[in-house]
Formats: sequence, C-alpha cells, structure tokens
Amino acid sequence: MRAQLSQETPGPAVSVHIHIDPLPSTEHNMHHLPILIIGAGTWGASTALHLARRGYTNVTVLDAYAQPSAISAGNDVNKIVSFMQSPADDDPDFANRTFFAALSKGFQHDPVFKPHFHEVGSITSAFSPGGLKHIHRRNRPGDEVIELNTPDDFRRAFPEGILTGPLEGWKGYWKKRGAGWVHARHALLAAITEAQRLGVKFITGDPQGAVVRLLFAFSSSGDVIGAETADGQQHLAHRVILAAGANADRFLDFKKQLRPTAWTLAHIRMTPSEAAAYRNLPVLFNADQGFFMEPDADRHELKICDEHPGYCNWVYDDDDPDRGGQPPERRSIPFARHQIPLESADRIRALLRATMPQLADRPFSFARICWCADTVDRNFLIDYHPDYPSLLLAVGASGRGFAHIPSIGGFIVDRLEGRLDERLAATVRWRPELAVDRDWDDTLNRFGGEYRVMDFNESAGVKG
Repeated sequence: MRAQLSQETPGPAVSVHIHIDPLPSTEHNMHHLPILIIGAGTWGASTALHLARRGYTNVTVLDAYAQPSAISAGNDVNKIVSFMQSPADDDPDFANRTFFAALSKGFQHDPVFKPHFHEVGSITSAFSPGGLKHIHRRNRPGDEVIELNTPDDFRRAFPEGILTGPLEGWKGYWKKRGAGWVHARHALLAAITEAQRLGVKFITGDPQGAVVRLLFAFSSSGDVIGAETADGQQHLAHRVILAAGANADRFLDFKKQLRPTAWTLAHIRMTPSEAAAYRNLPVLFNADQGFFMEPDADRHELKICDEHPGYCNWVYDDDDPDRGGQPPERRSIPFARHQIPLESADRIRALLRATMPQLADRPFSFARICWCADTVDRNFLIDYHPDYPSLLLAVGASGRGFAHIPSIGGFIVDRLEGRLDERLAATVRWRPELAVDRDWDDTLNRFGGEYRVMDFNESAGVKG
C-alpha cells in the first residue's frame, strides 16, 4: 500500500527566494493591502469571510480544488455541534471554552450559518472505563442533560424501531437542547458565497489555485511575500495566511508541532420514506465505537463514523546522511482517497450491529478518509511565524476544526491585527518546545478502534 500512497501524495513544496522587495509594512492602510490565504477549507473560508466583514478589500484565497473542495473535511453532509456558554475569567479551560462559546453564538445568530444548524440534541456515550471517565468530565446531568444507564434508556430517546441493537454496556448523557448537527457542506458553501459577495477573490483548481511554494523576499528580512501556483503565477501579498490544514507542513518545517491524522466514514443510502422515518434523530456519539446522525435531506444518506485515535501515513526519512546513526525520523503524509481500510468498514458495521442491526448489511454508497492536523496538546496553532513576520499560521485544528467555522476566522483576524486576547494568544502560540520529544503515537485522549494510532501502511486493504 505504501507505494500506492506515495504515487498519490504530492512531494514537499520547495520554497524559493526572489528578487522582489516586500510590500510596504505600514499598518495604517492594511485594509486595502493584499492579503493571501492559502487553503479554502473550513478555516480559510471562515477567515476570508471575517476579513471581508471587517472591510478588507484585497483578499485572495488559493486552493488546488474547486470549491467546496472534495478533500476538505468540511465538505460533508453533517458534523456534530454542541453549544457552550462563555467561561468565567478564572476558568482553567478559558481558551477552549471561549472558542466554543463563539461558535455557539455563530450558529445561533449569524444569518450565514444559523440556517444550517439542526437542534435535535445529542447523546454522548461510552462503555470502556476510560471512555466513561472522559465523557463524565464533559457532561453533567442537569435541567437539559439526562443520564442514560441502560439500553432501554437509549431506546426511549429515539423513535420506536430505530435503536434495535443490544447497546451492551453503553452509558451516556442526553443533551436535549443546545446540541445537534450542522449540514457541513451547505455551511462551508454559505461562507464562501458570502465572502465572494463581499469581494473576496477565490482562485481554485489545478493549476491556477494549486500552491507549489511560498515566496520569500531576497533581502535581509527574507520574509514571506506570497506564493507561487502550479501555473507559474506569483501571488504577492502584504500578509500571507497559511490555512492549509493537514497539508500545511508541506510548505514549512513546523518542528513536529503538527501530526497529519486521518479518520474514516461511510454512508448508507436510504429510501425517501426511510429517511423520513429517521428524521430529527438526536446525534448518537459513542467514544469507544463511533457516531451517526439523521440522513441528509438531499441524498437520503446516513453517515456513520467509526471512532478511533486516528490513522497516519508514516514515511520514514531513511536517507538523511546527517542523522549520525540516529533512528530515522518519520512523518505522516496526507493523501486523498474515497475509500477506507477494510478494518474500518468492519468497525462501522459493528457499530450498526450494536445500534441499528437492521442497517448493518446495507452496502456503502460512499466512503472516504478525512485528514486533520493534531498539535501536541490539541490546542489550535494561530500565530505569526517567528522567522517570517508577514506569515500568519492558522492550523492545528486537531479534529475539532469544522464546528468553529462561524467564528474561528474572527480569532484569526484578531491575531492578524495584533489584538487577540492575550490568554488565547498564549494558548495558540507557536510552541515547538512542547514537541521536542513528541510521542507520535500519543492517542491524545481518543478512544475506540484498536485504542492506538494506526498506520495506513499496515492496513489490510481499502473499501469503497
């Protein structure tokens, strides 16, 4: 399988210095100076929208794929969303809760995103000791949260005849309000469409939108001044925002701060009458086994994901002559594929047998691998690069990126303008010191599957 993946994976981008002076660095007119965003996925689209809303008039977004990108994790039928209140100033989890409170307001009030949120409630569950401990920290019974302790408790949360499986050992919490799912593709398209209406220019497709390298000034500063696309065009900018997701470390050395990690999903097509019977189901997430939510209204497809700590596509740096006898370095290289490993397909069917065995043997109508980039601590990385003062990094979504589409762009623009709350800025800073001895196999407190980070090169095969 490794040979197949290497053929499908683009090589690392090569940076190039050019004899062009940087654009003026004065900030008084920055709203009219060119801003370049690399990546039109969830974070790139959100950033473009927020820039336009703040009056930036010269914003360009580059992406190798037509929008919404077929490989963007945000181009999906649905994603889980749960609301959170703003934290107290002394909350030890202030940064994370602030980000979640902002997305909550976005899906509740922003006219671009509000139509795509479905408040059907959600159930968080588990059966392993670690999983149960994890979900208990996240959920507390109260006015809007009901504790579920038996299979019948779960079944009563759904229309009759839906949850017919044994649900053996499952326990959980049912949040009846302030939670549900978002039609991800529609929300992503809405953000792009509104950004375009406000004047943002999207250049997409290969070669015209495919960034092959960053451009650096041939001067004492050596600063980033733009990017070159596969058609040879050089796009110069006053600020460059790198929002390339799992592909970001093709352009720069992130000093082990990012680990491209993949998850797997499949769809089952249902008849219109079946889809109607499964409408308005609460999202059902099990930290040990996976999750599903109601079929989408467009194609009547039920999406099922198997839960696990993730897959990596490890490539070993065996040929580095400067290693001095040290073990070879390894890095995970993303690749695009509308297929999943056979063991993932088996896990998805096991989830269906545990919950809805009447669907367990249905053929998959669609399957894909979704990539994200994990930081060491699963906090985002939103910061200027220490060596390139015109390059802003907006990466490290750590498996949580899409839910933040209404609001993450606002925080990125705050950092661009130098006014991000100092507590948030400290959390999402450039922090290679945390990754010096990084354990690439760290599960990052994720459960399910084989309860370890898996390697695509060891998988038995793939299934469409």
